[in-house]
Amino acid sequence: MPLIRNSYGKGRVRVMRVQRDSARHEVRELSVQVMLTGDFDAAYTEGDNRHVIATDSIKNIVNIVARDHVEAENEVFAGAVAQYLLDRYSHVAGVEVSARETRWQRIAVDGVAHDHSFVLDGNGTPLVKLMATREGVRLASGVDGFTFLKTTQSGWENYWFDEATTLKPTADRLFATSMAAEWQWNGVPSSYAAANAAVLAAALKVFATTYSPGVQNTMYLMGEAALAAVPEVAEISLACPNKHYLPIDLSPFGRSFDGQVFTPTDEPHGQIACTVGRG
Repeated sequence: MPLIRNSYGKGRVRVMRVQRDSARHEVRELSVQVMLTGDFDAAYTEGDNRHVIATDSIKNIVNIVARDHVEAENEVFAGAVAQYLLDRYSHVAGVEVSARETRWQRIAVDGVAHDHSFVLDGNGTPLVKLMATREGVRLASGVDGFTFLKTTQSGWENYWFDEATTLKPTADRLFATSMAAEWQWNGVPSSYAAANAAVLAAALKVFATTYSPGVQNTMYLMGEAALAAVPEVAEISLACPNKHYLPIDLSPFGRSFDGQVFTPTDEPHGQIACTVGRG
């Protein structure tokens, strides 16, 4: 039987980089996965491990590169890990690096961000995905579980009605989601961190300031705004599960609803996705 494809590597390599070359420290905590492709077929088909780089060695390489690139933005760090492996091992054809960031936010002391004290920033997990071969590199940044809400200026009307339809249309509902988004780079920004923040800021501005006739339209407009804000982004993919807030009927207790009391639920939820690119 033929071996169709294979890859292997090391997952959940957790590393914290602390840049402390001045009084103001920078922290970057990542969980990294590195997967290799190349001349490894014999390990699967023959039990011949001579070309297999131990996954423990891959973990060590992640840590070595972290020490050599303490100051690097996450996207640059991922590229450095891939390049280290391609440069060191001629039989490695491709390296896929995925990194999820545990984000820390500076503690504000008397309104001033502290130099070396932090609290966990809980909204969303920043991520980086890089695929490197000897021919080139594909790089994407993104965020997972980025959660936001608006309490009005959202509706859902004029959709398909048939015998299966029980949902009532409305021109005024809560809109909440926990978004997964990923944007592909076609250029190198002056700062990945600033560009990533600009992507999210542009998307959230659309979300907050425009009426939403449905998640689909709002996602598309958010994608358009992100591309307009950051020219180095080639395309952006968004996936938005619809986190529902269901009106609670308090009329048996002599209370009107008036759009004020809801039951939060996200199961089952609508799942909407789209990719917006440059024409």
